[in-house]
Amino acid sequence: MENTKKVAFISGANRGIGFETAKNLAASGVTVVLGARDVEKGLAAAKQLQALGYEATAVQYDADQAHTIDTVHDYLQQHYGKLDILVNNAGISEEQLMGDNNSSKVSLAVLQHTFHVNLFAVIALTQKLLPLIQRSAAGRIVNLSSILGSLTLHSMESSPIDPAKSFAYNASKTALNAYTVHLAHALKGTAIKVNSAHPGWVKTELGGDSAPMEVEDSYKTSVALALLAADGPSGGFFHQGEGLPW
Repeated sequence: MENTKKVAFISGANRGIGFETAKNLAASGVTVVLGARDVEKGLAAAKQLQALGYEATAVQYDADQAHTIDTVHDYLQQHYGKLDILVNNAGISEEQLMGDNNSSKVSLAVLQHTFHVNLFAVIALTQKLLPLIQRSAAGRIVNLSSILGSLTLHSMESSPIDPAKSFAYNASKTALNAYTVHLAHALKGTAIKVNSAHPGWVKTELGGDSAPMEVEDSYKTSVALALLAADGPSGGFFHQGEGLPW
């Protein structure tokens, strides 16, 4: 019998924005597979969702461990034979996000690791899972970006994000947005939609305690893009239904 229930994989899903995204996708009737660097923490998070009556499980995914991409693919292939929703949520910052323009002094090591996790690993995972997404009747790929990746906003006078000039993180999200545009173009004419999401400035380990958004509200943009209707957009950059400038 054909498996008609939607299946989602969310990277970095054992806590924070990823967990809230998984929880709210599961509440919408989606089977969720949580990717976590520490699979035991992922399984513990999945048990929290199972206790709510949701279909959830976990598998190891670590952007710094290339072999875990195969682990994810093989798990999804074996258990579901397809993938309807990919939420590329996992990301890092090794810099202070606010109050310092570090462009003249950021190290190559920080640049390389940030780009590896926030861009190259995302591309590698997406390319590996794309054949499974192509088996979906309506595949959706959501790349967790940031408003800090907007060159338009950074370069405008009286920029609302002017204090946030952490170069490695911001540039990695700008590049991720470019990947969204290019992948959406490559998949034009198919049932797959690809979009970038700015979740908001969220009280997470990355966002810090000064962030205005509670983590419980951080899922909204990702979930909306993951559940887009057939006439929804592709190749865009959004926050809670509103388009953002590149």
